[in-house]
Amino acid sequence: MPVLDSARTDNKINTMGSAENIELTQDILSKQSEKSRDRLIPLLQEIQDRLGFLSEESIELLGRHLNIPASKIYGVATFYNQFRFQPNGKYHIQVCRGTACHVLGSATVLEELQNELKIKAGNTTSDGLFSIEIVACIGACGLAPVITVNGEFHAKVTASSIREIISNIRMKEE
Repeated sequence: MPVLDSARTDNKINTMGSAENIELTQDILSKQSEKSRDRLIPLLQEIQDRLGFLSEESIELLGRHLNIPASKIYGVATFYNQFRFQPNGKYHIQVCRGTACHVLGSATVLEELQNELKIKAGNTTSDGLFSIEIVACIGACGLAPVITVNGEFHAKVTASSIREIISNIRMKEE
């Protein structure tokens, strides 16, 4: 099954520093002859595709390129769920909160994930290993409650199976 977060399919942690983020963003912008506001969302998407997220430096550079204040760019980027401001973890976990998953306990699954990883949804662990994202529906209602880890489905998850999934990943990383 495909990873639902198409902007992040390489399963790598973005460990680039500011200089690399700036260089990569400048490279993207240098290939853009059109400096229209109409290019804002496509450029945000391209930057995120290449960096894995939207860095502060990339937003500032994009603002200068398009002559748009960074605050306006943040306003647009925060409006859409597809944009993120920190890199995903090496293991990106999506928790389905669709109706079937909700009814069958996805709130408990999410709570257990957050407790186990000591982060809230939308964040990445300090070691860069895990990130959690809430999604409206994964489209696997018959498997509810369901999560994906880097696009791999885990069906009928429970609090104990969450602990086992996380433990297995951690052992693999040792």
